Amino acid sequence: MGEWVTLDTHHGPVRAWQATPEGKPRAGLVVIQEIFGVNPHMREVAEGFAAQGYAVLAPSFFDLIDGVDADPDALPYTPEGVKQGLERVDALGVERALEMVRAAASRLAPAGKVGTVGYCWGGSIALLSALRLGLPSVSYYGARNVQFLDETPKAPVMFHFGAQDKSIPPEAVAAHREKLPQMATFVYPADHGFNRSVGHAYDPDSAALALERTLDFFAEHLG
Repeated sequence: MGEWVTLDTHHGPVRAWQATPEGKPRAGLVVIQEIFGVNPHMREVAEGFAAQGYAVLAPSFFDLIDGVDADPDALPYTPEGVKQGLERVDALGVERALEMVRAAASRLAPAGKVGTVGYCWGGSIALLSALRLGLPSVSYYGARNVQFLDETPKAPVMFHFGAQDKSIPPEAVAAHREKLPQMATFVYPADHGFNRSVGHAYDPDSAALALERTLDFFAEHLG
């Protein structure tokens, strides 16, 4: 089981869910949350990667907005929860988010090479972690990716999208293949959030295949 630890950043302390593998870690991995925070699902994701041998930190990005005493499980999977989550990521901003990723990666450095994996909003922060921080990253259905695709990558990145995702139209997916043809881009017969094991969008077959490809990517680029 994981535990909450305190992560020091340039903008102040935040919580991070730490999941530790048995034995020596094969590498480090920063798990980047959806807009709903580091809730039970995201903690489960972190535990899953730890079971694969990675030392994992999942920073609670919204602590910089709500404070370290806020309930990490407070945002529901409802229209109101979506509204509140979007307000928080907009208030946080990209630069502060990347500083938190940098702080988590530094904390994980003793485990070896470090990468990131992000979901939803976190998928776009994962892309930026590859573009700007040089961290091998996997981006799941990042709806904000397109605006960053002209930047030169400093590390490899893999993309996962759902064909039924109305927030990421086919032309947006095509832009990834056009502008970053050297990076693997996969599309699944699923909706936005297909990896989330709670809620209507969960597609276990697509999630399993995406995870298999993700683990292969990290095995190649992290160890």
